[in-house]
Amino acid sequence: MPLFPRSASAAKQPAGTSSRAARRIRKTGVVAAAAAVVMALSACGGGSEPQSADGTVELRFSWWGGDKRAQLTQEAIKQFEAENPNIKIKPEFGDWSGYWDKLATQVAANDAPDIIQMDEKYITEYSSRGALLDLSKYEIDTSKFDEAALNAGKSEDGLTGIAAGINAATILANPAVFEAAGVPLPDDSTWTWEDFERIAAEITAKSPKGTYGAAAYGTDEASLGVWLRQNGKSLYTSDGKLGFEPNDIADWWAFLKQLSEKKAVPTASEVVEAEAAPLDQSGLATGKNAMAFWWSNQAPALEKASGGDLKILRFPTKTGSADDAGLWYKASQFWSASSRTKHPEEVAKFINFLANDVKAGEILLADRGVYPNSDVRAAIEPKLTPADVKVVKFIDQIKDELGEAPAPPPKGAGSIQEIIKRYTSEVLFERLSPEDAGKKAHDEMKSAISS
Repeated sequence: MPLFPRSASAAKQPAGTSSRAARRIRKTGVVAAAAAVVMALSACGGGSEPQSADGTVELRFSWWGGDKRAQLTQEAIKQFEAENPNIKIKPEFGDWSGYWDKLATQVAANDAPDIIQMDEKYITEYSSRGALLDLSKYEIDTSKFDEAALNAGKSEDGLTGIAAGINAATILANPAVFEAAGVPLPDDSTWTWEDFERIAAEITAKSPKGTYGAAAYGTDEASLGVWLRQNGKSLYTSDGKLGFEPNDIADWWAFLKQLSEKKAVPTASEVVEAEAAPLDQSGLATGKNAMAFWWSNQAPALEKASGGDLKILRFPTKTGSADDAGLWYKASQFWSASSRTKHPEEVAKFINFLANDVKAGEILLADRGVYPNSDVRAAIEPKLTPADVKVVKFIDQIKDELGEAPAPPPKGAGSIQEIIKRYTSEVLFERLSPEDAGKKAHDEMKSAISS
């Protein structure tokens, strides 16, 4: 199952959507970009309702996520409103598949919500078009934020996103599958990609038919990003271009093809089938994969689905040193605000509450990932589930091993993941060589972010 820029309960939506919803997800980058162009041409206006006669301000707040997130978020809203009776928060929420189409339409029509849950894939798109408020101009305390998490929401357009949660790219391992195969778990502080290949192939060979040592990578940007960083490259550059050459991604696919040939990962048809499976039916959750590439904040849901303990592992490296893993803290999503809000001070007050108030933390817990505010993170740990505590400890454990935060996705990056998935299938089904796929994919990606 692939890494995906999802978070906590939101992580369940893209993996479990129907094929029709999946097609909607794939086109969101185009929709957002098109809507942003319309927005740029539109007159100013929209946003929240003006202040009422009794001095009450109403703010609209939109987010994506499941029922649990909706419940927790509305509890946090009630807590904020109790402390700020002159501010009312009107919730607007839905699932991932329809969220971006709706937001693009609202922004284009100058009817954007005041507070917007924003994703890394689209924050540059909206920021560069002037749709998001520069939050650095308002009273939001960021002194307790990890620097990498804070920088993730910054650009030349200002601080347009406050991280709502942080996570890291990981390999999750199912110890039960290792034990059944008689293969020991790796030392993730010293293992290499060669070790990964050997271990995965050995587990496949010693397991029942249909069980594999690892799930395939290649349907996401995160594992590619780690691979590139370990090889001195990057997915994007700070000036919004691709940070790698065709041969770099060709090498990534060549290693995947090698894993496939050694049966370390599922067959091409099984990989395609796995893409459509919901999180609780993924190979890791059902015991069909010993290892899989996931974001750290997806571990609790996967552990619950598996019915057993899962172990969080660092990525393998070329050198055998964890310091060279190239990991980073990723914002699971951001708190952003519409640049057209009529009440920026009140918006900032609400975002500051969500980001920095222990009361909010005690309600939201780890739903959107590990709290970026270190004080809140420490205060709420006793209330976290054992699985969430495991994630927090992993996030803290790798802190001194992190590389520089990657450049944010540029405009048009919403379509990159679909390009990666498509050419991964071409390589696995042997319709294209890794070299040919690298050239074609690089051209398409370059075109996507330059258009």
